[in-house]
Amino acid sequence: MLDPRQSIRPTIMTEKPAQSSAEQFQNEVLRPILKLQNELLIAIVGHFIQKRKVKWQALSPQARLDWVAHSLRNDLKMRALLLGTIIGHFTLAEWQTFQADEAELTRRITELMTQRLQDQLNTL
Repeated sequence: MLDPRQSIRPTIMTEKPAQSSAEQFQNEVLRPILKLQNELLIAIVGHFIQKRKVKWQALSPQARLDWVAHSLRNDLKMRALLLGTIIGHFTLAEWQTFQADEAELTRRITELMTQRLQDQLNTL
C-alpha cells in the first residue's frame, strides 16, 4: 500500500539505472521530494536572505551562486531547516534507509538543494 506522502510526490524519470543504493534513494525519494517542496525551499532561502540582510540585488550572478553554496554548507540554522523540510516527507521505511547512510544521503540532499536553488536564482 502506498503511503499518502508518496502519492503526492511528482514522478521523475531518470535516464540510467542507479549504480548504488544511495543513488537509487536519491532518484526515487530525494529528487521527487525536492521537486515537491521547491517553492517552500525557495521561500525559506529568500527569508534567510532578508534575515541575514544580504544585499542580494548588489551581488553579481557569481556571488549569488557562491552565497547559496556557502550558506548551505555553513549556515547551520538554514541548512537544518531545509534538511528538515525534506526529511519531514520521509516515510518510516525511508527514514530507516536514510539513517543507515546518513552522512552520504545528507551530502546528496545538500548538493541537490544547492543545484536546484542555484538554477533558480532569479526567483530568490
